[in-house]
Amino acid sequence: MRIRLDIAYDGTHFRGWAKQPGLRTVQGTIEAALARIVGPAAAASDGGNPDAGDPGCGEPGAAGPRLIVAGRTDAGVHATGQVAHVDLDARQWARVQSRNGRAANDPAASLASRIRGVLGQYPDVTVSRTSLAPEGFDARFSAVWRRYRYRLADTRAGYDPLLRHDTTTVRAALDEGAMDASAQTLIGLHDFAAYCKPREEGTTIRTLLDYRWTRDAAGVLVAEVKADAFCHSMVRALVGACAAVGEGRLEIADVARLRDDLTRTSAFKVLAARGLTLTEVGYPPDDLLAARAEQTRNRRDQDD
Repeated sequence: MRIRLDIAYDGTHFRGWAKQPGLRTVQGTIEAALARIVGPAAAASDGGNPDAGDPGCGEPGAAGPRLIVAGRTDAGVHATGQVAHVDLDARQWARVQSRNGRAANDPAASLASRIRGVLGQYPDVTVSRTSLAPEGFDARFSAVWRRYRYRLADTRAGYDPLLRHDTTTVRAALDEGAMDASAQTLIGLHDFAAYCKPREEGTTIRTLLDYRWTRDAAGVLVAEVKADAFCHSMVRALVGACAAVGEGRLEIADVARLRDDLTRTSAFKVLAARGLTLTEVGYPPDDLLAARAEQTRNRRDQDD
């Protein structure tokens, strides 16, 4: 039984999404909470106890539930619209269907509240919704786009200590018009190697679908960035380049020129993770989910 999970978290005190031994991660925290509810997979040995430990700090056992996520966020990055899925075997699903010896009215939907109960009253991660995944759904490979938001306060906006966990501050007055104009030059299908932290596997070719800058009511600069997928640190690099334009250290045309040079540069800074939030993941209609997943897997196999 495949379950979709809609997830939000404050990434400040997490070492990113992906599980890492001995480190507190979003994936590890949710998987540990899930393990306390559904137990280990049926094929696993019953001799161990994968539910042991604090779900806020520990990692689940190897036989526990495993989440597949739409986008693996880095340390310090937040999310309001993260999506993941988990596959439960028959025994695990039976535990979801029955609670305290009684059948749940909507077991898939009730799983979210049970996870929240394990996580506690004021956790920095929550599962806002759980549902039965449509046939062919894959949280990672069925996705057609991801949208991020970046919040940047300059001297015009000032520093608000209540926003320090989700807003990056720069000590300069930024020209939002120039920043928005430079962002527009980056949209389209391109090789973004100059804006990505290099990795041996995979490609740096991405389709940037939208990139714009505005100021909110408090004067904070807000970037909306949407692409089919993002390379490691790509959004923070794109934001840093446009901030350099806003400060007058780069010209509007420079950001596209630097992109086309295909080489990492010190002409701009990669800005802090604290200002970045994954806000939404887009999927095709249900009847196209499986085809999209297969298409994406084939493309990734060719890139690797």
